[in-house]
Amino acid sequence: MRGARSAKWVTCAIVVALAATACGGDKSDSGSGLTDGKVDPNGTITVHTGEPQNPLQPANAKEVQGHRVLNTLFSTLVTYESGTAKIVNVNAESVTSTDAQHWTVKLKPGWKFHNGEPVTAQSYVDSWNWSANTKNNQINSNWFSDIEGFDDVHPEKGDPKSDKMAGLKVVNENEFTISLKTKVPYFNYKLGYIVWAPLPKAFFADPKAYGEKPVGNGPYQFSSWAHNDKIVVKRWDGYQGANKAKNGGITFKNYTTADAAYNDLRSDNLDWVEQIPDTSLTSYKQDLGDRAATVEYSAIQDVAVAYYTDQWKSIDNKVVQGLSMAVDRETITKNTLHGTRIPANSFVAKGVLGYQANSCGEACTFNPEKAKQLIKEGGGVPGNKISIQYNADLNHKPWVDAVCNSIRTNTGVDCVGDGKPNFKADLDVREKKQVKSLYRSGWNLDYPVNANFLRDLYGSKADGNQGGYENKEFDELAAKADNVNSLDESVKLYQEAEKALTKKLPVIPLWYYAVNSGQSTKIYDKIKYGQDGEPLFWAIQVKQK
Repeated sequence: MRGARSAKWVTCAIVVALAATACGGDKSDSGSGLTDGKVDPNGTITVHTGEPQNPLQPANAKEVQGHRVLNTLFSTLVTYESGTAKIVNVNAESVTSTDAQHWTVKLKPGWKFHNGEPVTAQSYVDSWNWSANTKNNQINSNWFSDIEGFDDVHPEKGDPKSDKMAGLKVVNENEFTISLKTKVPYFNYKLGYIVWAPLPKAFFADPKAYGEKPVGNGPYQFSSWAHNDKIVVKRWDGYQGANKAKNGGITFKNYTTADAAYNDLRSDNLDWVEQIPDTSLTSYKQDLGDRAATVEYSAIQDVAVAYYTDQWKSIDNKVVQGLSMAVDRETITKNTLHGTRIPANSFVAKGVLGYQANSCGEACTFNPEKAKQLIKEGGGVPGNKISIQYNADLNHKPWVDAVCNSIRTNTGVDCVGDGKPNFKADLDVREKKQVKSLYRSGWNLDYPVNANFLRDLYGSKADGNQGGYENKEFDELAAKADNVNSLDESVKLYQEAEKALTKKLPVIPLWYYAVNSGQSTKIYDKIKYGQDGEPLFWAIQVKQK
């Protein structure tokens, strides 16, 4: 997954121990004024975002900004129902397996890409083979590593031996099979992630140009992209999915600061803001009234260790544990973040299948005396100074400063923030492995199973593992958790794998997220959110003028 960008937690209840409901009001909300007037089905909306890190290719986005656009342009085989984690078919008629290793996918016939080309089994197989191929340098290529033959198209060294994975076979126009290296009982959940989207034949003629003007199979089609300014998509009336767009289109507008976006929202020049700036967290509900939103979702904020650096490559875990225990999460979430976050005590976000409280144990418990003791016993922080890298286009600076102040005050270790101008710049530094010390590492769920917050982040070969973290015991336990028949058994075994992380902390967990957002007066009814904290853009309706 993706780097989380904000936070959400209050009005929605956790349903089942599994997923936060997509909530946000309904038409029975009398007196709100939100539902006054008729709906304009062709009305368009403008929403807050940032510049995507990479071209708009389904396997080339690991951050929210790219995903936000791609998820409007593409539909995948399945999704899941927030609140129950029930698999819901989208482009798939069915995804089945009898042994968790061999899967059969049948497609709903008649689906098309925006250029009129049919979406077929070959569209999926070609997309996955291309995206997995190491020559194509897709940032999420490792998501295909479960498939038999992945190593042939993506060897650790040298050129690919093949351009096709042996585990993918087209049966007919609307059916294909997937053979995995081993069992993965939650594999069908993974297929809802945007990396698994199909690609049309035109893509392969010029992938780079396609990334600037993508052709998808989703509810919206691409219109234009003015880099570092805005991306425009418009409703595609040929879409056959259940999530047909209820508005005429979306403009994704870039902002360099959260304050600028919020000011435009209050002036009705913006219809949705990604995050209320810290400067307005105590007043936004009064400012916006019923247009304010506080909504739970499954994401976690961490500070990750760049283990590839000279400072950390030989560090004793006691030092990292001590730094974690020096952070006063309760005070920071209460005062700096104005009660909009919940202190974290595990490595998995709330609302995810397999979440277990207190898995971080003592390491996430504020204890300044022991923190100082552990750092000393571990040989201290090399140079006695750390920095925390973050993106400055959202209001991370206040909490980064607060975390640094807590560490500095309680341990004597100097700590400073290392701000990058935007999320793209932050991610570029991470991808190049040029982080100086520590970095902000928020994570939104890609699918509501604990494996997504564990294997996909801390596996030694995982795409989400940007800090060079290695833990042999964790890797072995994660492999064991994958090689079972049932989802329930896998979830329980991943809970055991999570415990191994305390022996070598990959990150310092800080807090769980909640959406603190708002909408303009032109939006009909309250915006509803998914479990990943993103608005259901297709469901937003615009009032008739």
